[in-house]
Amino acid sequence: MDSNTFTAMNLFHSCLLGGIVFFPFAGAAASYITGRKNKALRDQVMAAVSTAEFVLVLILLVSAGTHGSKENGIFELPGICGMGLHFTADGFRTVYGTIAAFMWMATAHFSKEYFAHYRNRNRYYLFFLITLGATEGIFFSADLYTTFVFFEIMSFASYVWVAQDERQQSLRAAETYLAVAVIGGLVMLMGLFLLNQQAGTLMIDELYETCQGKDVYAAAACMFFGFAAKAGAFPLHIWLPKAHPVAPAPASALLSGILTKTGMFGILVISCKILLHDWKWGTFVLVVGTLTMVAGAVLALFSIDFKRTLACSSVSQIGFILVGVGMQGLLGEENLLAVRGSVLHMVNHSLFKLVLFMAAGVIYMNIHKLDLNEIRGYGRKKPLLAAIYLAGALGIGGMPLFSGYISKTLIHESIVEYAAQLGHGSMQGYFGVSDVKIIEWLFLISGGLTVAYMCKLFFAVFVEKNNDPALQEEYDAQTSYMKPLSAAALAIPAVLFPVFGILPHLTMDKIADMCQGFLGVEEAGTKVAYFSLTNLKGAAVSIVIGVIIYGLIVRTWMIEKQPEGGTVYVNRWPRVLDLEDYVYRPILLTVLPTVCGAVCTVLDNLFDLLAKVLPIAGSVEAGFFDTITDSVVVFLRKTIYKDSPQPHELEEGNGLTHAAGRFVNGIVAVLNHTLWRKRKNHTDYEHRFALAYDSFKENTGIIGRSLSYGLILFCLGLCGTLIYLLVTLLLH
Repeated sequence: MDSNTFTAMNLFHSCLLGGIVFFPFAGAAASYITGRKNKALRDQVMAAVSTAEFVLVLILLVSAGTHGSKENGIFELPGICGMGLHFTADGFRTVYGTIAAFMWMATAHFSKEYFAHYRNRNRYYLFFLITLGATEGIFFSADLYTTFVFFEIMSFASYVWVAQDERQQSLRAAETYLAVAVIGGLVMLMGLFLLNQQAGTLMIDELYETCQGKDVYAAAACMFFGFAAKAGAFPLHIWLPKAHPVAPAPASALLSGILTKTGMFGILVISCKILLHDWKWGTFVLVVGTLTMVAGAVLALFSIDFKRTLACSSVSQIGFILVGVGMQGLLGEENLLAVRGSVLHMVNHSLFKLVLFMAAGVIYMNIHKLDLNEIRGYGRKKPLLAAIYLAGALGIGGMPLFSGYISKTLIHESIVEYAAQLGHGSMQGYFGVSDVKIIEWLFLISGGLTVAYMCKLFFAVFVEKNNDPALQEEYDAQTSYMKPLSAAALAIPAVLFPVFGILPHLTMDKIADMCQGFLGVEEAGTKVAYFSLTNLKGAAVSIVIGVIIYGLIVRTWMIEKQPEGGTVYVNRWPRVLDLEDYVYRPILLTVLPTVCGAVCTVLDNLFDLLAKVLPIAGSVEAGFFDTITDSVVVFLRKTIYKDSPQPHELEEGNGLTHAAGRFVNGIVAVLNHTLWRKRKNHTDYEHRFALAYDSFKENTGIIGRSLSYGLILFCLGLCGTLIYLLVTLLLH
């Protein structure tokens, strides 16, 4: 390629990058404005924007595949937000940008039917497209500052998805989601400050060289906290089981399939760009991944809510991916299997949850229920829905000839490889061979738990009959349960699972080839004998474990016979193990304030004691302690614990309304004795103004507390930011 062609190609990619990131923001504004006039046209605009975004990213993907998987253009907005915004495209970024756009397109077309009877659709679609732009901004970010900016936009915009119904349960889940996002974002920002101070840059491709020889573990830990909170890693996973059951199904598909992967993107940057081949960091990530993998699988097995089960499953699958990322660090330069396995399982999980959550959406939009006892038997005579769900279930369960088997096999073989290397003494680490064997068995058991809870959902919905015969007849009579467009949105990605699983060398290996450069692997991957007896053995062990767990635990202990006949699924999970209600909220709202108050009391008493026992010669020091204590108390009383003013309370109105009312009453009294003697005005304007003020105060209070008002303000702020970015772009 000559220099002119190369320059033209870079310019094309740069313009394309800018369009990919900012086009959805403009589309969001267009969709919202259109929706104020014509709701049907708004739906078309929303779907068209999502489809156009997919086409734009697909063009970039094809171009990246033609010209290599390394850097394909840079798009910059210097000076924006102080440090500027920088975007780039390589193989991994382009692959995940394409997956994100594909999932948005699929959920957009499915949403047209799903939201047919929903309120506040205009608001939802506005933030639906804003989140798309923010997500693409994260995946194509070239520096961590840009990642952080779009990460926060994405978090706040996607909050609307969880709170869409505005029910008490939805708002509480949204509150949890936002709290985790905000706390994670603040800790992440602290990590970025530390990293920038130590490395002198936040450009992702420069971090490895600039961080060599420097202790960046503190910065990495802070950033990991923020990214892991979004990914749903244990113990920061609490928002997933809370948010998914109340969020609309298309939103759940994106929350689980893509937004968790923005967190994984950040973790990959830390693990593969900052602490590449660091066995200490790899050990930490492996431990977190193992806990996440097991905890999520156990939670999913106990759940009796369709979407909550899928949400807990997402936690477990994120654990599988983190195990792969941990093995990358432990295996060092021999981490090819771990690299390819973790990135392929990211891709697989995104598509699995797209299909599975939309399948749950089909059930919910027809009967508005998700409890297994209530939806039992719904899919008995719905072969298309059953086939779509089964494709996703077999894929995520790691069944041979389905895509999940390929990625799980690679991660499993990386664990086996590490154990062998430890046995030969060629690897270092905190773990011994027996420890790694335990992790391997936890991996296989978690795979078995996946098979068990996916079987639980399948048999409950598509095989068993409902306890109410009349309700079962009603379910069986529903033949037109989704429109052709919705069916296509589910069936097309579902077909990919067996295609990828049967032809892994032509499909999944190509994806891994494009992505592995971002993860620090340059050499071409060798062909893996995926269907050898050794690899099939690992999958067979998990499947057998799953069948045993389903037969001995689910069918006996988790199903209870009723006196009047029939059986019901029982939630056996102890409520006291709810981390949010029994750990986080008590700590943040009760324990932490109590402990801080006790510490302050002890210090205050200590300072008083010092003031009494110290001799006159030490009175200066004692006075100094008292001065500090009093100053801190006064400062808190003037700021955080400042008392609300307590003026003389009026029964109605305020001082201004009473003063104005008295003034008008005086004028009216004069007129009543002169011009209006025959028709006197007896209105008490002091009372009338007070009532008007109270009515105004009540209305503004309701508006101020409403979610819609806050979201409109947030929308205006984002639109203002978008206009500022576009104007700046034109000026430059």
